[in-house]
Amino acid sequence: MSASNRAKLIEKLHKALKKNYKVPPTQPSRPLLEHVLYASLLEDCPADLADEGMAKLEQDFFDWNEVRVTTISELAQVLGRLPDPIRAASRLKGNLQAIFEEFYTFDLDHLKKENLGKAVKKFSEMPSMSSFVLGYTVQHGLGGHSIPLDYSAMVVMLVCGIASTSEASTGKVPGLERAIPKSKGLEFCALLHQCAVDLNQNAKDKTAMQTLVAVDKNAEANLKEWLSSKKEARKRAAERKAEEKEAAREKAKAEAESAQRAAIEAAAKKSASASRRTKKTASQPSAAEQAAAEQAAAAKKAASKSKSKSSRSSKAKSDKPKAETAKSKDSPTKTSSTKDSTTKSSSSTKSASSGKSTSKSTAKKKSSTTPDAGKKPAKTKSASKKAAKKSSSRKLSKRKPR
Repeated sequence: MSASNRAKLIEKLHKALKKNYKVPPTQPSRPLLEHVLYASLLEDCPADLADEGMAKLEQDFFDWNEVRVTTISELAQVLGRLPDPIRAASRLKGNLQAIFEEFYTFDLDHLKKENLGKAVKKFSEMPSMSSFVLGYTVQHGLGGHSIPLDYSAMVVMLVCGIASTSEASTGKVPGLERAIPKSKGLEFCALLHQCAVDLNQNAKDKTAMQTLVAVDKNAEANLKEWLSSKKEARKRAAERKAEEKEAAREKAKAEAESAQRAAIEAAAKKSASASRRTKKTASQPSAAEQAAAEQAAAAKKAASKSKSKSSRSSKAKSDKPKAETAKSKDSPTKTSSTKDSTTKSSSSTKSASSGKSTSKSTAKKKSSTTPDAGKKPAKTKSASKKAAKKSSSRKLSKRKPR
């Protein structure tokens, strides 16, 4: 579509909106942060319900930091009258968290004095910042020229033929800010939001349909086509979701089967390794068995040593009586020899004494016969006296006791 034709359709829409809807009262002056939070509640929601939700948040919570740390479910309970409280609560909490992480404070009024482009860039980089919230913040908080469009407003643009399907999917309508000047921007946005929300809540709303037909005669047919395509899209999305769920189930089943097979194989490998270990341990004696065998060998060795010692001691004991018997056998011979020696000595002494006596008698005879006998030395006399004493003492010792 050419820019001129689009601009004409936008002007028609503005006239129809002013004809069928009343301009709401202007919004009260708020800090920049509260403009962001109010826009998070106002998206696809009537203005009166958004005002009610904002007042409830300010009443139920101490400050915005408490809202930031509150769960989405609790915020959704507080915002229960909104058309989609969970989505509104998630937008609100996400924007609060992103602002806190970006600025570490909730006082954002210093951004009004800075360059508009820098502030818009910082807000646009926040993950929970939608195009409607960003446009509303720029228009109401930063004083810039922007036309905020939510999902409901894009449906109106699509049905009136102002935007194509591809353009509606991006959330932007080319040439909208040029067709609507800044001085009429707040009025146009407020009227468009009323019509869009009514149409979103009830597709057969008379006031909304009159407004759309005034812009484009085929608006009703376009709306029906849009609704049918929406149903088909929802159906396709449900089918796709079911297919994805089934694929995920099949994948999980296959993974479970593969895990089971892997577990069985691992158990088989484990049992095989365990059997090999048991075979090795069966072929090789255990440490306790080896210790017992070593103890038995040591005990056997000690027993053999003690046995050899005992055999040696018994041999020594047996040899002692033999030696004693041999000594006893040898002793009579010795006694006999001693007796023989004594008899021999006695006989010799007797013979010697008899010889001495004979020699004495012969000597006496000689002395009596020869005159030189008196001249013999005295040694022979003393020797004969000693021999006589020995023989007499031996004779006395050999006498038997009475």
